Amino acid sequence: MTLSYNSGRLRVNVVNVHERRIIDAEISWQDGVIIEIREFSTENTALAYLLPGFVDAHVHIESSMLTPAEFGRIAVRHGTVAAVSDPHEIANVLGLAGVSFMLENARQTPFHILFGAPSCVPATAFETSGARLDAEQLEQLFEQNEVGFLSEVMNVPGVLAGDPDLLAKLQLASRFDRPIDGHAPGLIGSDLKRYADAGISTDHECSTLAEAEAKLACGMHILIREGSAARNFEALQPLISRYPDRVMFCSDDKHPDDLLRGHINLLVARALAKGHQLFDVLQCASLNPIRHYRLAVGQLRVGDQMDAVLVSDLTTVRPQKTWLGGCLVAEHDRSLLASSEVKPLNVFNARQIEPADLRLPCKAEAIRVIKAFDGELLTQEVIMTPKIINGFLMPDPARDMLLLVVVNRYHPEPPIVAFIHGFGLHAGALASSVAHDSHNLIAVGADIDDLCLVVNGLIAQQGGIATVHNHHCTGLALPIAGLMSDQDGDSVARRYSELDGIAKQMGSTLSAPFMTLSFMALLVIPELKLSDQGLFDGRNFRFTGLDVRPLNN
Repeated sequence: MTLSYNSGRLRVNVVNVHERRIIDAEISWQDGVIIEIREFSTENTALAYLLPGFVDAHVHIESSMLTPAEFGRIAVRHGTVAAVSDPHEIANVLGLAGVSFMLENARQTPFHILFGAPSCVPATAFETSGARLDAEQLEQLFEQNEVGFLSEVMNVPGVLAGDPDLLAKLQLASRFDRPIDGHAPGLIGSDLKRYADAGISTDHECSTLAEAEAKLACGMHILIREGSAARNFEALQPLISRYPDRVMFCSDDKHPDDLLRGHINLLVARALAKGHQLFDVLQCASLNPIRHYRLAVGQLRVGDQMDAVLVSDLTTVRPQKTWLGGCLVAEHDRSLLASSEVKPLNVFNARQIEPADLRLPCKAEAIRVIKAFDGELLTQEVIMTPKIINGFLMPDPARDMLLLVVVNRYHPEPPIVAFIHGFGLHAGALASSVAHDSHNLIAVGADIDDLCLVVNGLIAQQGGIATVHNHHCTGLALPIAGLMSDQDGDSVARRYSELDGIAKQMGSTLSAPFMTLSFMALLVIPELKLSDQGLFDGRNFRFTGLDVRPLNN
């Protein structure tokens, strides 16, 4: 996309993060590049403040349910000028064709997006995905300018065991001199050192300060994550002042309604409210990811691109205007970028299900149940006594013991069924074809008939998210890989908010029920998850059984 006006002049307080000072200055730019910063005096509180644009240091754009161009159209409203994006969601569905779609769509926007070459497609061998990417295919990606790092290495056991295929990918990144992103929740001790020594330089999965500092001690950079499901800012924010040159901000996964409300700007404001020094916070929000990922993003210096955000004060940090390459792209919470048309692509071969598929014969007096937590990707294994009717295991909403179902979207296979605690539904069902990382269809429900209705509704529309409430199905279609909409961000956010509201009417107390649901199939995050192949123990990286104590015959 080409914007016509990319030259200008502005009298503001220029916040110089490099020199750690604020100056009253006139900044001029020509053809998108800053040509002069004419300094008048120190800070003038009567003027607005010009900051380097914010950067999301790790995000799966697909989780916004928007295309890359549409994600950028919304993000610039909040002063974000760049995103470091791992496209492994669409890669798990469509392989190289999916990544190519992301690259091509991103070329339609001036918003800066640096994509990674997905390292773990599939994420594990314990689930069915739509594609497999080996080192030879990743090399094709590294030869493209928009691909600048090796995406999160989730296969920690593979790194530690020296898996040849994974090592080939790490060596490939090293040969191309590209940073390598990590993903190692809870990893500590000698195994952590071995993981970091493999060249892995970041981690965004820390949930405690002690874990983060152990990884920092191994030379890694820590990304403080605040997304729609995983929220670690409160636990990790002390790192901002302790390690201002080693910390970045990221969202990881952000649903469309959350993206409309704010982005990295919200973390900047929260960090300042916690008493962190302005320049430390801005270094985390912009300069650190620019440096680490070598982003072609301006930093408010002469000779840089004019990529910046104007705010009225340094407390609320509410964006007034955003520039990309010298062009005004957002003003007063209104994006000046146009939405672009997109041609959907998808694969969906799941078979319809029926109630008999979800009725498990009772074989034990106690079963393993997944316990989900609000704001966390981690789960726990709990042991519960099941509700039994006519010899079958049944959902028990009175005890928040619901059915969890995963349906293979790539092949017509029978569903896999388990139980989950923590969703709080007292009736109805939810379903989604966004199910990290292989994106099979996942559903949770308090009633078998409602589960069948919601699953079959999504299969009929070839993916999306949906609710069944009072036996009525309401959905949001995601025709791009079952992950993204072809509609504008505001419309998608409104529909998503409607479905989120229905889920909460049905009793869910989770802040983001659909986002939490999407991670219940993410096997690389302990303790207990469900794939299309079975119940999975993420601590020991192997399948486990539903039954704990067999019935006495």
